[in-house]
Amino acid sequence: MNKSYEIERKFLIQTLPDLRGVEYHFLRQGYLTTGETEVRLRDEPSRYLLTVKQGSGLVRMEEEVELSEDQFMQLWPLTEGQRIEKKRYRIPEGDYVVELDVYEKELASLVVAEVEFPSEQESRDFPLPAYLGSEVTDDARYKNKNLAVRGKPV
Repeated sequence: MNKSYEIERKFLIQTLPDLRGVEYHFLRQGYLTTGETEVRLRDEPSRYLLTVKQGSGLVRMEEEVELSEDQFMQLWPLTEGQRIEKKRYRIPEGDYVVELDVYEKELASLVVAEVEFPSEQESRDFPLPAYLGSEVTDDARYKNKNLAVRGKPV
């Protein structure tokens, strides 16, 4: 297990940028717990992860453990009713990558972008691409765990 902190800003997307030629992958996430400490399972191409996150806002503690497919499949049923599915596009922006998530099923029409940074200073200095809309980093309604449990914010 690798203890680390995540420094991430999150934005709503009203108008999609040109995504022609931008690769994406499909992923699904399910939540085992959604309190101040959240525990989630993620199924993404070629790997299965159990992630523990704690805190809120710009900087949060995050720990990840890779699971076998069998371990993932044993735990997945426990996330029933607390899941999301999305397409994730990775858009290079200078030294950073914007991860643009296009949600599916109950969350269809919701598009959110996240950018991770190595430091808080770099997060403040990041020149925002024009397609990034309102910042929702501190808006709990747009945390994936809340989207999985409560649905799309109104």
